[in-house]
Amino acid sequence: MNSYATRNIRNVGLIGHGGEGKTTLTEAMLFNARVVDRFGRVEDGTTTTDFDPEEIKRKISINAALAPFEWNGHKINIIDVPGYFDFVGEMIEALRVVDGAVIVVGAVSGVMVGTEKAWDYCKEYDLPIMIFVNQMDRENVHYEKVLEQLEGKYGTCITPLQVPIMKGDRFAGLVDVVKMKAWEFTDKGLKEVSIPDDMSDTIESVRTRLVEAAAETSEELMEKYFEGEELTEEEIQAAIRKGVVDGDIVPVLFGSALTNAGVDILMDSLIKYIPAPDERPEVSVTNVKTGKVEKRKVDASQPFSAFVFKTIVDPFVGKLSLFKVMSGELTNGMNLYNANKEKGEKTGNLYILRGKKQIAVDKLTAGDIGALAKLQNTATGDTLCDPAYPIVYEGFQFPEPSISMAVNAEKEGEEEKVFTGLNRLMEEDPTFRIEQNTETGETLISGTGEVHLDVIASRLKNKFGVNAVFKEPKVPYRETIRKSIKAEGKHKKQTGGHGQYGHVWIEFEPLPNPDEQRFEFVDKIVGGVVPRQYIPAVEKGLIEAMQKGVLAGYPMVGIRATLYDGSYHPVDSSEMSFKIAAYLAYKKLEQADPVLLEPIMHAEVIIPDEYMGDIIGDLNRRRGRILGMTPLGNGLQKVDAEVPLAEMFRYATDLRSMTQARGSFKLTFVRYEEVPANISAKIVEQARREAQGE
Repeated sequence: MNSYATRNIRNVGLIGHGGEGKTTLTEAMLFNARVVDRFGRVEDGTTTTDFDPEEIKRKISINAALAPFEWNGHKINIIDVPGYFDFVGEMIEALRVVDGAVIVVGAVSGVMVGTEKAWDYCKEYDLPIMIFVNQMDRENVHYEKVLEQLEGKYGTCITPLQVPIMKGDRFAGLVDVVKMKAWEFTDKGLKEVSIPDDMSDTIESVRTRLVEAAAETSEELMEKYFEGEELTEEEIQAAIRKGVVDGDIVPVLFGSALTNAGVDILMDSLIKYIPAPDERPEVSVTNVKTGKVEKRKVDASQPFSAFVFKTIVDPFVGKLSLFKVMSGELTNGMNLYNANKEKGEKTGNLYILRGKKQIAVDKLTAGDIGALAKLQNTATGDTLCDPAYPIVYEGFQFPEPSISMAVNAEKEGEEEKVFTGLNRLMEEDPTFRIEQNTETGETLISGTGEVHLDVIASRLKNKFGVNAVFKEPKVPYRETIRKSIKAEGKHKKQTGGHGQYGHVWIEFEPLPNPDEQRFEFVDKIVGGVVPRQYIPAVEKGLIEAMQKGVLAGYPMVGIRATLYDGSYHPVDSSEMSFKIAAYLAYKKLEQADPVLLEPIMHAEVIIPDEYMGDIIGDLNRRRGRILGMTPLGNGLQKVDAEVPLAEMFRYATDLRSMTQARGSFKLTFVRYEEVPANISAKIVEQARREAQGE
């Protein structure tokens, strides 16, 4: 592939709801650009960008995949972005490096949740938007309703550039209201035809709206429009481009990726209306030498810098780091500096990726997207730069994981393989985490949804040859006592020879705040009834014993233990004897009215207004306490509640189901509270059964 100047590069994300044809649209573009000679199909697992075994099996996109091609003297880097919500991290990575987005909307399904989320992310990243109404070849197409939905949701910025020509139910062609020309689809491509007479009123209305939108982009055009002068085609195109770049105009185009109808017009429009990388606003960077924040534009004349937006891990090929050149040029063999890790990197071969295919290139210029293999110190979100000009671009803010599961190796002895594989996969996917829960002893894996974790398990098997088993995590319950008792612990073992003797009296009392005061030891021994050298052993024995409570084996907290009496043997007493005596006294806490405590979480749930009743009812069923509701604007409400952690493990899935994936939530730990008696009895019974190996 040729090397292109920054002005002739377009970086475009295809985004939107799952199943609307983004991957098929990518395939149609590659086919039109003669990059592939066979039109791949998602159903057959033969598309360029859905190449992962899991994508082929599930028939959905899981990874954001690159698909560069040349078109009319330009290089277009398409990124096919998954629409499924569990893979939102892929969208966040892609949107950081594209310079515009095409939201793909189904001509039958219309505006879906994924459309709304895609729009919101584009606004967050200040990205120019175009909309492609796809699947116009299907039955029951009502493109007018789709336009009404878009206008109702997003207002007057929605600007159709075309009117579909329908012959009965068949999508036969398009009228271009910018050029005022009509095209019919034939087996040999587009054929220019006369604008159908019966469409003149519709076209006049769409044209008027388009010209008004164009005129509003500048005072000069507005003046010309009000004076009744016709705007030229060039003026309208330039105005649309300005409106798209400024976010005031969102052009709408129509087509069918599956039948490749209207796709070549969309490709032309990407060049016309999506800005080149150097036309985008400046971004903030931190100068490593001075510590100051500076502004930078994409500029080939500046020292080299690149932002790593994605990592691909393959156990056979190694690690691939995908990046966008933000300034300067990158050539093979250049010495690079990772400004985040403050380490140099040796570069090997320079590639561009098209799906899974690696294409070696000699040079990439500012604005272009490429890949480097086997960088030792580089991770997603890092900045690579010229060692003489070290700068750091802002990293990523990924959403917090919303579901956690306990993970174990399926086969004994494969634990190390499983956790090594998971850590490698975490390099590739920063939206999941692995951590050890010190209280339950479990290793937890956390992600954005059940499908996300299921895909991780499958990838572990496919890439690293090991199986992991996921199960619901244990709740880190704790135990405490509600009344004070005095307990004796006496350990006496004399069977001839050197014996063992330890004897203590301990008063156990509940502490007022078990969350903060887990254990307090008080020494009230007088007269040497327990010698000084054995008192630390009593404390140590109690601390060790408290790891397992007397009720259900959960850690004991919130206890003051006062050692006030005891006895010893001048020959048979030892530290171990007093540790055991302390343990025997501790066991008598069964008489101190022990209770189970559970973690209480603060839940912050953000939902559209219409789901408020369902969400509050559901939180109440989960033993939640509603603390308040706050309107956030744009039809959203925030519900604050306190809910036991035990009731929230699958909340991510349930909330998605209740709100059609429009809801989101965040959990933070607040405190421990006593478990209600009826639930406590079941937990204790279950713990005892497990302890007996039932």
